[in-house]
Amino acid sequence: MRKGYNPYLLPPWLRKTRFYIKHCIIPITIFQAIRTIFFPTTGDIILLVLLIGLSYLFTCDYL
Repeated sequence: MRKGYNPYLLPPWLRKTRFYIKHCIIPITIFQAIRTIFFPTTGDIILLVLLIGLSYLFTCDYL
């Protein structure tokens, strides 16, 4: 079992994808939060929870 996480062991296309998602997930989450405040539906709340979870995982380098 590997002890540490090394992002350079990933293929280049996956590293680029993670880089772009990591920088785009926070603005998308903020937009969805504002949208959920004005038009709260069940789908919006579920999507907001998923986006918050993904942004947490990307900022803490779990994904």
